[in-house]
Amino acid sequence: MPSPWISTGHLPTPEVVGHLVEEAHAHFASVEEGNVATYIPALAAASPRSFGICVAATSGASFNAGDWAVPFSIQSLSKPFLFALVCEAIGEQLARDALGVNSTGLPFNSVLAVERTVEGLSNPMVNAGAIATTSLVPGDDAAAQWRFIEDGLSRFAGRRLTLDAEVYQSERATNCSNKGIASLLSAHQQLWSDPATAIDLYTRQCSLLVTAQDLALMACTLANGGRQPLSGEQVIAPLICRRVLAVMVTAGLYETSGDWLYQIGLPGKSGVSGGMITVAPGKGALATWSPPLDEAGNSVRGQLTAHFLSERLGLNLFDSLPSSAS
Repeated sequence: MPSPWISTGHLPTPEVVGHLVEEAHAHFASVEEGNVATYIPALAAASPRSFGICVAATSGASFNAGDWAVPFSIQSLSKPFLFALVCEAIGEQLARDALGVNSTGLPFNSVLAVERTVEGLSNPMVNAGAIATTSLVPGDDAAAQWRFIEDGLSRFAGRRLTLDAEVYQSERATNCSNKGIASLLSAHQQLWSDPATAIDLYTRQCSLLVTAQDLALMACTLANGGRQPLSGEQVIAPLICRRVLAVMVTAGLYETSGDWLYQIGLPGKSGVSGGMITVAPGKGALATWSPPLDEAGNSVRGQLTAHFLSERLGLNLFDSLPSSAS
């Protein structure tokens, strides 16, 4: 039996949360640092001024500011949710053994993490590990595997997600790096389906459309023991949430994950389209969308917002106050 003291605590009052979300948007909307990703042509047209914030509480309440309802492709933010679904399907220990969970300390698209270990393991938050995760998706054929992915990510969001065909075709035409990673994984016997199928499924899942509110609710499902806060569906088991959040802590922001944890103190994940999620277990989650990225591929405004709200909402997992006991 789990301890009855797990995930105690809650967000401040709705008035406080709503005010701080609006304050964060007003404060960081004028930030001009970072550059929109251009290596995927369909993403290059994104406006650097776009900026949306959503905080979702485990109660189902949400607090929004800016472009929170504007759709964009999920990209690498699909990684923790697919890892969760695969863990649920095949068992979290088998998934760990097959994929690895250690931080690489390397950029998201590096092949060095595969080459420098005998087993060819990395972790599910970087491209190599995410492609390997995709190859473990259950299904008799590619169509069944895609249904598993699409249905699973939609259950996290609490609504049906749809594919952005333009982004999908753009990524298919420019994903030579990922194809090379898949070939390398296959050579290491770390791919459990045809490499072309794994790459296509991975590219399609990255092309699903979400909003900042969708992402906040998806992340909030991880904060809520696997139960979607609006639909009430138990998407994954609480133990799977724990495992996914652990990997997000160590590898969610790639080579800058240590800096993120030092400043924010929460599990997080970024995506090349400018989305970011931050999870406060037992309380809720934050999602932002702002396309300009730093050199590591993480949203500049997203990181600033996460730091601001983590501090003011009292979310940092490492915060404590001295005991009043004598």
